[in-house]
Amino acid sequence: MNGLSQKRYLELPLPTEDDPRSDQQRILDSLAAAGVEERVHIPVHILRKLYPLLDNAKWKITVSLAWNGDNWEMVEIEEGDTTAQHYGLAVDLGSTTVVARLLDCNSGEILKEVSCFNKQIQWGTDILSRIFYCKDNKEKLEEVRRATVESICECMDKLDASHSALSMVIAGNTTMIHFLLGMDAFCVFYTPHAVHADRPGFQMARDLDIPLKGYVYCYPAKSNYLGGDIISGMIDTELYKKNEISVFFDIGTNGELVIGNKEFLLCGAGAAGPALEGGVVRTGMRADAGAVDEVRIRDGNIFVHVIGNSAPQGICGSGIIDLIAELFLEGWIDIRGKLSPEKSPLIQERDNQLCVKYAPGLYFYQKDIDEFIRTKSAAHTMVEIMLRESGLDLNQADRFYVAGAFGKHVSKESAIAIGMYPDMDRDHIINAGNSSLEGAQKLLLNRSLLTDIDQILEEMVYIQFAEVEDFLELMVAAQALPHTDYKRYPTVMEKLKERQKDIKL
Repeated sequence: MNGLSQKRYLELPLPTEDDPRSDQQRILDSLAAAGVEERVHIPVHILRKLYPLLDNAKWKITVSLAWNGDNWEMVEIEEGDTTAQHYGLAVDLGSTTVVARLLDCNSGEILKEVSCFNKQIQWGTDILSRIFYCKDNKEKLEEVRRATVESICECMDKLDASHSALSMVIAGNTTMIHFLLGMDAFCVFYTPHAVHADRPGFQMARDLDIPLKGYVYCYPAKSNYLGGDIISGMIDTELYKKNEISVFFDIGTNGELVIGNKEFLLCGAGAAGPALEGGVVRTGMRADAGAVDEVRIRDGNIFVHVIGNSAPQGICGSGIIDLIAELFLEGWIDIRGKLSPEKSPLIQERDNQLCVKYAPGLYFYQKDIDEFIRTKSAAHTMVEIMLRESGLDLNQADRFYVAGAFGKHVSKESAIAIGMYPDMDRDHIINAGNSSLEGAQKLLLNRSLLTDIDQILEEMVYIQFAEVEDFLELMVAAQALPHTDYKRYPTVMEKLKERQKDIKL
């Protein structure tokens, strides 16, 4: 392993009149002889431990080194050989959920993975509410910073890692990293979008109040809306190394997009809308127990799957996409997404608008459908613009990576049916999973990837969607199901004909 930390067992030669080197130099020389080529700094709190530890250990010790971006820092010294206990942490600092992995840095094995809610949620489920809560208020900003750190520490407690891990890599969006570092994040949202820090790099864990012996590395951002979680996703998927052209899409309240290969990288980000995460939908909820996450319509009946196999309490993003796809394929909504009450008795009028009853006591309203279609059209338009800017057709893309929890749980067929994903070979649509966490793990175990990160940032060209003249025109075209130009979706049209044929039979 060539990671961000290392542990070395040293059997030091005892001092003699012929060899009166200092304890400090004796350790440094032994490290160099063991193959540690880079400069090693021994801070004062370690120097103070040398006596009487070296005498007590009979000059047989283990030193722990953490990379600080320029050289190795000695962060611990122990008696005897403790090299087998060498651990590190990879963290995905999400706006809703924090996920952490404890890794054996000798073998690369994942020992345990845990998650917890981001404690910032108390100031709003949406990021903007949190930004405004602490804007220009140092006391409130400190509250948010502490909540961010406490979320990470909660994961560390679950992993029982605070006493043993040497280094940590964190990937998160630009706002999350600002909050972690205790910086006002209004700049992320407000023009001219000049953020306070986009490459914080290595920071002493104790300076962040994180109980870790060594350093915390924060993945850098490309822009205000294209953060370290996406750069980490690049490291995970290795899109920047491939000969073939790939598309990387992380879709949620915001959509972040990268298109390219080893020759070029185009990237962009924009608001997609909260509908995909259950926001603004009247009976929407996060993907927790009680959430409808799968929907099918057969013989005029709606069948649902509920997380936890409990009574349905609402519907999450994957369930919403399934529901709208099924409504469209069954002909219960038209290409504009408008409900047709004559198609089913489950389509009713409540609160002066049409809705469909998808589970006992749960309804999906016309306004919900309209909001979702705006979200999906924004996502589709981002992909279309990026492809156009790169001079490519979709059929030239070899892989279409969908990152995050959304990509992990959403049905490919349903997402294609409503025009959110392109109509392409399903095997080429790849669920990238939590690429943010995976990229953090890779870097933790392979320090040479720091050079790759610099390369990615250098090669990325950022597209401002707001400056694209026909963005709104393209977005309106994408508001049809699956698209105004239905020829782009041949398999969906075929499926629609088959489903309608079955209905008539």
